[in-house]
Amino acid sequence: MNTLLSIEKRNAVLSRMAELLEQERANLKSINQQDMSNYSGDDLAMEKRLLVNDAKVDAMILSMQQLASQEDPVGQVRFNFTHENGMKVTNKTAAFGTIMIIYESRPDVTVEAGGIAFKSGNKILLKGGKESLLSNLKIVSLWHQALEENEISKDWVEYLNYNRAETQAFLENPTQRVDLIVPRGGEQLIAFTKKHATCPVIVSGRGNNFVYVNKEADLKKALDIIINGKTTNIGVCNALDKVLIDTKLPNWEVFAKQLVEELKKYKVEILGDTAFANATQIPVIENDEIWYEEFLNYKIVVGIVNSDEEAIAKINKYCGGHSASIITQNDAVAQDFMDNVDSAAVYQNASTRFTDGGQFGLGGELAISTDKLHQRGPIGLQHLVTNKWYIYGEGQIR
Repeated sequence: MNTLLSIEKRNAVLSRMAELLEQERANLKSINQQDMSNYSGDDLAMEKRLLVNDAKVDAMILSMQQLASQEDPVGQVRFNFTHENGMKVTNKTAAFGTIMIIYESRPDVTVEAGGIAFKSGNKILLKGGKESLLSNLKIVSLWHQALEENEISKDWVEYLNYNRAETQAFLENPTQRVDLIVPRGGEQLIAFTKKHATCPVIVSGRGNNFVYVNKEADLKKALDIIINGKTTNIGVCNALDKVLIDTKLPNWEVFAKQLVEELKKYKVEILGDTAFANATQIPVIENDEIWYEEFLNYKIVVGIVNSDEEAIAKINKYCGGHSASIITQNDAVAQDFMDNVDSAAVYQNASTRFTDGGQFGLGGELAISTDKLHQRGPIGLQHLVTNKWYIYGEGQIR
């Protein structure tokens, strides 16, 4: 068990990490180019996540600076109670101990997720994907430098360079204590981790997010929000995959054609249910199974519903429990939709692309949980803690 590092020590490491990332910017980018050229390039979303450019380095540096300036999430008092016998009972936040992060292709996770877990008092085990190995090892060497310069053991951040079989063996029978595992990646990675892990897993789930255009929608807002959700970044879990349109929307067929025209400008493949396909002459979906799919690509499915209730039911049946947005000028209808859609984040008149720790004011996130325990949605610094009871007595017995 690692003794908890003081908040001053933790912050010093994070601040130093920000400086080192700036110093080593050119090196990191050129090492990442080796990873990029080694990558087979058959998955567009994966390739986008693998690249480290100036914008990504800037974001890594900013996340370290923000984390260093945030208050300590450990030791926060959540509950106080004085027993009738005089005992003082307090519940405080506590570190988990050791957190393992399993992820694919994204070197920025090595910085940002590692940083959040470290700031909240935990030892970090990083298991990145083989496609980003060189970039990850470079970043871990910076972590080690920041730790050693602050006279802290390098063991606080450890990189597990394991293949699939070794990873499975470690999950099933860890050679060191692991308190929590966070898989960051596609459905296969998450299923693999859940199947083999022997300790709690926070599921950073799939997206498959919906926008519902209600009959009282502002259609300009609807178009902008759908285009933004679908086209700005296809490789992320908060991207948009499905659109539902209310048949009570005046001239919904006109809006449908307009939507198709806009999406085609971005070379998005559009499929529709029978009613939408008939109205717009686009291909019809082969079967309803596609409503469950997360695309991570320039692809969208649009369908027609006859009521708000039908929209809510359809979203709850098919969505990934991540994000859903209603476009409407009627606040009461929006509130009903938001209360009844079973997703981690629900929106009125805004893009699902905002489901993100940084955008929600958390200063980044470790994961976006689609589980309901122990925290749902973006998991920020203040959520990456467990709790502990402190009882102060003077000899009381029961």
